[in-house]
Amino acid sequence: MTAAALPITATSRLIDEFPLTRKQVKSVIECQHVRIAAWTGAVRSGKTIGSIVAFLLRLMDAPSNGLIIIAGKTLSTIERNIIEPMQDPALFGALANDVKHSRGSTVAVILGRTVHLLGAADARSENKLRGLTAYLILIDEATLIPQEFFDQALARLSVKGAQLMFTTNPAGPRHWLRQKYLLGARERGIRLGHWHFTIDDNTKLDPEYVRSLKAEMTGVFYQRNILGHWVAAEGAVYGMWDEDKHLIRDALPPIMMLPGVGIDHGTVNPFSAIMIGLTRPYEQVGPKLVATREYRHDPGEQMRQLSDVHLSAELRRWIGADRPEWIAVDPSAAGFKRQLFDDGLTNVVNADNAVMDGIRLVQSLLATGRLLVHASCHGLIDEIGGYSWDPAAQARGHDQPLKVDDHSVDALRYGINTTRQLWQQYIPTVSTPAVEAAAAA
Repeated sequence: MTAAALPITATSRLIDEFPLTRKQVKSVIECQHVRIAAWTGAVRSGKTIGSIVAFLLRLMDAPSNGLIIIAGKTLSTIERNIIEPMQDPALFGALANDVKHSRGSTVAVILGRTVHLLGAADARSENKLRGLTAYLILIDEATLIPQEFFDQALARLSVKGAQLMFTTNPAGPRHWLRQKYLLGARERGIRLGHWHFTIDDNTKLDPEYVRSLKAEMTGVFYQRNILGHWVAAEGAVYGMWDEDKHLIRDALPPIMMLPGVGIDHGTVNPFSAIMIGLTRPYEQVGPKLVATREYRHDPGEQMRQLSDVHLSAELRRWIGADRPEWIAVDPSAAGFKRQLFDDGLTNVVNADNAVMDGIRLVQSLLATGRLLVHASCHGLIDEIGGYSWDPAAQARGHDQPLKVDDHSVDALRYGINTTRQLWQQYIPTVSTPAVEAAAAA
């Protein structure tokens, strides 16, 4: 079947105008007669653009009754992942001029139709759908959407021929979306179209970029973001850690910048601060990130707790003459941040605590040899090899590491993820986090 055989009036020319891959064309053609259309798989694999083309085709022939909705975790992710690509003339030519949207607005006018944009960050978001009647709903990154919202969205599609479309990167194999819909649609009598994408399906990508992205991914993130597999996060989080490869046992290489300090705050639990340095190129080696040194206070080992006043004094003494650009503190430690401000530290910020994005970033840097640890960081070295995924959380369909012996590894993640904009210009081949990479899929 060719694109010209699409059973939608006057739209076969649409596909001819876009440089779609074979997998994208196949999905656009086949999705026209199903109730749920699912594009799943790797980042940058082309699934999002395929879903947008299918959405536009469906929109062209949509009846006047029934709402048109685009949903995502937040309004800003909808704008970034869906609306902005639609408005890109390089992708959609003259059609981009027919996508009207003011940033921050919950409506857009697309091809002359009013389209409602709904953020769905938590279970309460399903209240936004109650009572409405919809014809077409597109959900961006559906694994990040609460199940209650997804179920309610499907229930609202009561117009004849109505359709729910969604895209997503894979999660764990027990995730509700896979169990209930991707695997359970047939037994529930739902007409499902499902197209699985790997990164190699996107033949429009530069081969060197693909090789780089494959090198940066490892473990569960390689399986999900490169191959598009629904696999569990099992075993060691940083299984690529190798003391022979990653440990600096002698003097530090020359440092050109200190992007920041990552701090995991604790009074009863250990307090850890990790200094992050960026090296100058040396011995024909490009810049690398280095955990240069660590301050750690463990009340259990040292038999005394320190107040925030004492911890602030200890931290400032430890920083000494160094001038880190940012001090990234555990977001939950509001009192300690206030104490640091009171003590004259004006470069204190909330750490970026996007756990999975931060873990993937640290994994990528370790896997490609662009993150090193000085041997003086004893707490970090003790923790990093044993830091593991939580099997009980996986059984519930969630990805999260065990909350055991994680204080220094959390501080490392805070310091690296929060200061990314400072150091990434020197280490440019590190890919953006998965949720950002999916935006350009």
